[in-house]
Amino acid sequence: MPLTRQDAWSQDEDLLLAEVVLRNIREGGTQLKAFDEVGKQLSRTAAACGFRWNSYVRKQYKSGIELAKKQRKEAKKQAKTEERAEVPAAPVSEVPKRPAEQKEQQPSISIEAVKQYIDELYEKAGNANAQDMQKEKIRGLEKQIYYLAAENEKLETQLRSMEEDYRALIDIMERAKKRVAPKNEDQQQRMNFQVEGKGNLEKVEK
Repeated sequence: MPLTRQDAWSQDEDLLLAEVVLRNIREGGTQLKAFDEVGKQLSRTAAACGFRWNSYVRKQYKSGIELAKKQRKEAKKQAKTEERAEVPAAPVSEVPKRPAEQKEQQPSISIEAVKQYIDELYEKAGNANAQDMQKEKIRGLEKQIYYLAAENEKLETQLRSMEEDYRALIDIMERAKKRVAPKNEDQQQRMNFQVEGKGNLEKVEK
């Protein structure tokens, strides 16, 4: 049994889901059938496809859904018209309709509606690409933030270590002064220690 995917949806997968659902709407099928069909193609569950459609994709294809519903309605009317045409010939007293009249009753979808639907698909695809670029920029900034935070923590640790070393050095200097302090009080007052520029300890005579 193939494993079901749980990774993020791609733009191509969203387009496939929209295409199959809209086709089922046009042909009078159910959305559950569409979800099952897409799930088999993408190795996802029908429930995952349904959740993706209802939570995100459906909002991007409102005009497409309306157009598909209109096409389904027109197809039903056409089917009824064809059924009437297959009814046994009417009595001689009834005048049959001319083919031209039957042709006039056949529904048709305007070119403007189809063009509008295609334009919206291109616009949605462009918006999706822009969103992907924004997400990439955000991920790049997040990486920089994580790097700067780590560097800041590293510098703070080094600073604390230097402060501890400095305090330990001062403590060593004080203990050294007490151990080597001369008996002569004048010499004791003149003796002092300081840290030179290179960090070495030297005795200073006052």
